[in-house]
Amino acid sequence: MRLLLIIGPPAVGKMTVGRAVADRSSFRLFHNHHTIEMLLDVFDYGTPAFRTLNSEFRRRVMEEAATVGADLVFTFVWGMDEADEADYLQRLVAPYDGHVAVVELVADLDTRLVRNRTEHRLSEKKSKRDVDWSDANVRELDAERLTSSPGLDAPGERLLARWPHLVIDNTDLAPDEVAERILAWLVTQQ
Repeated sequence: MRLLLIIGPPAVGKMTVGRAVADRSSFRLFHNHHTIEMLLDVFDYGTPAFRTLNSEFRRRVMEEAATVGADLVFTFVWGMDEADEADYLQRLVAPYDGHVAVVELVADLDTRLVRNRTEHRLSEKKSKRDVDWSDANVRELDAERLTSSPGLDAPGERLLARWPHLVIDNTDLAPDEVAERILAWLVTQQ
């Protein structure tokens, strides 16, 4: 069993690349919006109930997937300077301890704003269908450090140092090409 974390800022293509990886391998896709979208039907984003259930649902899916030996892709937007996010992610992936690899996708803001409005993204993530709000959210989050900085001593970098880590600038790459690169890289990590 293996866990592939695909991280990066909003609208960089984590879910789309994760699906392309799953289509070509034994991996199953568990993208971060699987839990977000169902909870938004009942709870407002960020409320205590939303945060608790989002965390618990993700934790339980990870536990059960590891128990049955499933290869899993999980997508995640990660504030690299946030100790609580690094602690959360470390607890979340614990069932896959020793079998975690990380792919970090990066693309410039203009590319991500175009991707933010794709039909595929909007069909999978109803919370993004207010595209003006979603564009503003992508721009706002762009001010946070959601990508790694090698050599920096921050919570994100310290946790990343525990796992194989590949950075791919997918600005000009098709999801299928990114998936092929990831799968070829994973073979070298076994």
